[in-house]
Amino acid sequence: MVEIERAAEAFLAGIPRYVWDGATLPVPIEEIADTHVGLLVRDVEDLGTAPGAPKLGHGQALSGLLLPAVGEIWVNAGEARQWPARRRFTIAHELGHWRLHRDAERGVFCRSGSIEPAKPQARVPLPPAEDEANVFAAAILMPPRLVQEQYVICDRDFFRLCDTFGASGAAMGRRLHAVIKPAS
Repeated sequence: MVEIERAAEAFLAGIPRYVWDGATLPVPIEEIADTHVGLLVRDVEDLGTAPGAPKLGHGQALSGLLLPAVGEIWVNAGEARQWPARRRFTIAHELGHWRLHRDAERGVFCRSGSIEPAKPQARVPLPPAEDEANVFAAAILMPPRLVQEQYVICDRDFFRLCDTFGASGAAMGRRLHAVIKPAS
């Protein structure tokens, strides 16, 4: 996944300073999607209405989707209201698909369990493209240098880190494990 981290770093480096200065937190993911990439972010109540949306089984839901042909990211409005940090991660995840897996015509549909599952024990192996989009999303929302900086500034306070980055506890926990190396 080192190549995905590098792709995210290159993506962030290419963002004009008027969109994001590389330091202000939380990373303005919706402005990046809109102004830098040209993708409209829409909160939609029923993602099943999207062109080409898959049929879902009982209890299944879509968290987000990328419609490259129309230049839009759709976010599950119910999830967005309930978990604003998840909304941010979903947008970043779909940007990961845009950067890494885009096909000009076909949409990318992401089920709730594919994007930052709430409970680590609920994690099942994801398809490689979903895992890559998650790594990309974490890297652009929580860049390694800023996580390391804020880890010290926030005096290792996990909840302050979550608030500072606009991240869920699950996403921040995984990111800390990836970025902060224990002292030997």
